[in-house]
Amino acid sequence: MSSIKKVVDKAYDGRKIREYLKEELGLSSRLIRSASVDKRIFVNNKAVKMNYILNANDNILIDLMKDETQNIDPENIPIDVVYEDEDIIVVNKGPNMVVHPTKRHQSGTLANALMYYFKESNQKCIVRLVSRLDMDTSGLIIIGKNQYAHMELSKEMTLNNIEKRYLAVVHGHMENAEGTIDLPIYRPEEEGTIRRVVDERGQRSITHYKVVERYKDSDLVECLLETGRTHQIRVHLSHLGHPIWGDTLYGKKDDNIVIKRQALHAYGLDFKSPRTKKELSLRAKLPNDIENLIESLK
Repeated sequence: MSSIKKVVDKAYDGRKIREYLKEELGLSSRLIRSASVDKRIFVNNKAVKMNYILNANDNILIDLMKDETQNIDPENIPIDVVYEDEDIIVVNKGPNMVVHPTKRHQSGTLANALMYYFKESNQKCIVRLVSRLDMDTSGLIIIGKNQYAHMELSKEMTLNNIEKRYLAVVHGHMENAEGTIDLPIYRPEEEGTIRRVVDERGQRSITHYKVVERYKDSDLVECLLETGRTHQIRVHLSHLGHPIWGDTLYGKKDDNIVIKRQALHAYGLDFKSPRTKKELSLRAKLPNDIENLIESLK
């Protein structure tokens, strides 16, 4: 059973358990309400209401597992699990895979694969995405296994406390070996467009970059995101005159048969475990299609 266990400090003696859960554990009102209704909050092994008055040294247990359903069919699709514990699972998504079902892609998604994985491993979880990637971008994605983990990591994501590192193969040589791109990104009000542009009307967007390797007429560039706008890396690099190989939306249609998508890979995540606050540093190696592209450019 996935749960949070705590012993009440004397500072909370005589106070309501609701106050303790919000102040000491940082739980949201929504999570507290849900767990209370389902009778998943216990003090000294007895389910309690939220007006319960605490005593010092009371043993609190919050059962994080909730019976939930999700309208996503399990599909036997292999997934690359990079890290897993009772609260989260981090997977290395392959290229050309949609993360979550859409009208155009109702099956074959990462969410379908995860539902099958949870079912086969006897885990009563639904797919709670903390992060997402475009269909053609490969790399690491975080999924929360329970409401608590999802809430904590989503909050960390909003505060930019989750470090996201990418590798991109770009056309040409960057003028500077490293630097910061601080340019606003805007979505033009054109019907049906998904393309973004650098425009002063947009949101502030910050990408730190460093050239890792140089090839004949291309660079392998590491990008560290300070903000997380849609298509941020692709827009920023293209704006500098160095579009990513294979990116037909922000670059050019490459006369290239080596790679059939943008050469962009989310290779690194650094963040704290939602439960233990232990630092996690996760990495995923470059996929074969990007490795093959690099070999062709040397």
